[in-house]
Amino acid sequence: MTAGRRPPNVIRRLLTVAVHGGSLLPLALLLFDGATGQLSVNPIQDLTLRTGKAALVLLLLSLACTPLHILLGWKWAVALRKPLGLYSFLYICLHLLIFTAVDYGLDAGLIGQAIAEKRYVLAGLASFLLLLPLALTSTRGAVRRLGRWWRRLHWLVYPAALLAALHFLWLSKTAREPLLYGAILIALLAVRALRSARAPARIASRPARPPAERS
Repeated sequence: MTAGRRPPNVIRRLLTVAVHGGSLLPLALLLFDGATGQLSVNPIQDLTLRTGKAALVLLLLSLACTPLHILLGWKWAVALRKPLGLYSFLYICLHLLIFTAVDYGLDAGLIGQAIAEKRYVLAGLASFLLLLPLALTSTRGAVRRLGRWWRRLHWLVYPAALLAALHFLWLSKTAREPLLYGAILIALLAVRALRSARAPARIASRPARPPAERS
C-alpha cells in the first residue's frame, strides 16, 4: 500500500473488520474465561486489570492514528481513530462498572473512601471524567454543532491518557509495563507537539495570495 494513498475498498473493509474484531477480542476472551472458570484465583482483580489494560492499549492505538498520518502519510489511519477511541471507552466503562458494582457493591461510602485514600483510583476517575464528554460528542451531529470547539474539546484526550497511564503505574506492582505504555504515549504526544509547533511556520512561509482582480 503506497503511503498517503487511500486503500482500495477491499483493504478498507479488511482494516475495518480487523479494528472491530481486534477491539472486541479481549472482551470475548474475558467472557469465555469467565464462562469456563479460567479466570485467576482472584477473578475480580483479573476482570479489573484485563478491562483496564484493554482500555489503555486501545486508547494508545487511537492516539497513534494521527502520528501515523503525520509521519508516514497514511490518511486512512485517521478514519480508525474514532472506533478505536470508542472501544477504549467501552472497556473503561466496563472497568469502572466492575470496580464500583462488583468489587465495591455500589457502596457509596466505600467508593468515596477509595477515591480519597487511593491515588490510583482518583487518577482513573479523573481520566474517565475527561473522556466522558469526548465519547458523548463523537457523533457527526455533535461535531457539526460544536464546530471549531469540537477539536479543542477533544484535546482533553491527552491529559486523560496521561492520567490513565499514571493510574496503571500507581496500581501496578512492577513499573516496567506501565512505563512502557507511558513512553509510547510521550512519543505520540511529541509528534503532535512538533506538528503544532511547525504549523505557524508553515502558514507564515506560504506566499501571499494576490488580491482578486475587479471585474
